[in-house]
Amino acid sequence: MTEEIKIQAQILTNEVCQFTVDRPILPKRSAFFSQKEDAKGSPLPEALFAIDNVVAVLISGSVVKVTKTNDEQWMPIAKQIGAAIRKQIQSGQPLVAEEDVRRSASEIDLRKKVETILNNEINPLIAQHGGVVSLIDVRGADLYLQLGGGCQGCGMADVTLRQGIEASIRRALPEVEEVLDVTDHAAGTNPFYSPTKK
Repeated sequence: MTEEIKIQAQILTNEVCQFTVDRPILPKRSAFFSQKEDAKGSPLPEALFAIDNVVAVLISGSVVKVTKTNDEQWMPIAKQIGAAIRKQIQSGQPLVAEEDVRRSASEIDLRKKVETILNNEINPLIAQHGGVVSLIDVRGADLYLQLGGGCQGCGMADVTLRQGIEASIRRALPEVEEVLDVTDHAAGTNPFYSPTKK
């Protein structure tokens, strides 16, 4: 009998859910897929993008972070994602093509440091205002962050990012180069932000 694969799902924002698997998927490495086309040839992200409304996938160590569109609730999608992860692991095949894993040791190290700062310093503060920030990707010394909760669509989001989040990260990690906001603020529900009318 195949050993049961345990997966814990944690909804981070309305768009992002983290799935922590009881075994490594990409030990000490990570891979980010920002669109369905990027996943071709990598079985696990391919299977996840086959699920309706999935728009991005990050696989790192034993964690799979999935981003969906803002329209649907997590419950039915999360069950499909868990089933897809289990099926791919049980297949015994490589989950991600080697050419899709382009993460150097320095990127992995930087990711760990940034996530520690987010979890221990930044997120507890912005959670008081209903916000959350997630590290989506590390490329070289560039960070890709996504704001959620009360921060998504907020008119003060850029100030929070630049003067609060980015400043804290740069104080602790001077090696960081660019800090990029990949949040779709126009999709937020906060009334203080609206896309420019044409």
